[in-house]
Amino acid sequence: QVKLVESGGGSVQAGGSLRLSCLASEYTYNTNCVGWFRQAPGQEREAVATLYTRDLSTYYADSVKDRFTISQDNAKNTSYLQMNSLKPEDTAMYYCAQGLRLKDRCLSREPRLTAWGQGTQVTVSS
Repeated sequence: QVKLVESGGGSVQAGGSLRLSCLASEYTYNTNCVGWFRQAPGQEREAVATLYTRDLSTYYADSVKDRFTISQDNAKNTSYLQMNSLKPEDTAMYYCAQGLRLKDRCLSREPRLTAWGQGTQVTVSS
């Protein structure tokens, strides 16, 4: 099974930027949906952004629209989450995931992806 490894997390002041990366151990022909999720202490995990790779359609949670951008570099087996104008409420563990989903399911709050990384911590201070 494909292994996903996130990187790029860290500590930043409010208003700053970070770019998270998610490296897949191999190219998987049966993947058409990649996503980034986050979970803060005491809260449920939420979908931050997803990307339907066949036509590059995207979904963003309302809380991150116009601040975060998801992208994919197939040549590098890597997906990215560019995070700008970070806020303290963005503090969480961030996870990447991927899977094979119908487009409508992929571009939703619950894409139910099957392969997950271990996470990278993002901390935003005020």
